[in-house]
Amino acid sequence: MSEPSDLSTSATLLGQLRSRPDDSAAWRRFESRYAPLVSAWCRRWGMQRSDADDVVQEVLMAFSRQAASFEYDGQLRFRGFLRTIARRAWADLLTKKQRQAIATGDTVVHQLLEQHGDGDQFAEQLEAEWKRELLEKAMLRVRDRVQPKTWQAFEQLTRHGRSGEQVAESLDMKVGAVWVAKSKVKKMLQEEVAILEQADLLRPGP
Repeated sequence: MSEPSDLSTSATLLGQLRSRPDDSAAWRRFESRYAPLVSAWCRRWGMQRSDADDVVQEVLMAFSRQAASFEYDGQLRFRGFLRTIARRAWADLLTKKQRQAIATGDTVVHQLLEQHGDGDQFAEQLEAEWKRELLEKAMLRVRDRVQPKTWQAFEQLTRHGRSGEQVAESLDMKVGAVWVAKSKVKKMLQEEVAILEQADLLRPGP
């Protein structure tokens, strides 16, 4: 028998935690289900195991403070919500370590932390890097699914900044067809990014 879907399992479990926030059995199920996932994200972000463990505990505690009032929306991805909390916890941990390094004069730790910048900036960098990787993967997939001219029209318009007339002339296309090609590829990329995003959130390990 296959496992229940993430959506149905989350809805049931989160409903239990909201109605009975002191239900220790439900919290154990929540931790066993989501702690390994958060830990895997942390490891992929390059954290040491000890830091990853700290972030996992912070995520669990952060959600426990919200469980009783948390409104589950089936149209949203709960794992994406947890991932956001994890990124913020990692950024806060970096900021805390940086302050401690400055206070204690630990220059080695301070130099390592400065490579990441401040916590807020690092969280933004993580998000931007993740989105860039997803877009690059999506572009490779979509390029193989469309006609060469369609992809070339999209690329020349969006990446090389050429006008519709210039692209039409270079590819021997009508101007209207050039813009249709761009719209088609853009829509396919958006759909592919959404698929890749969901797959990445569900992926259990590196």
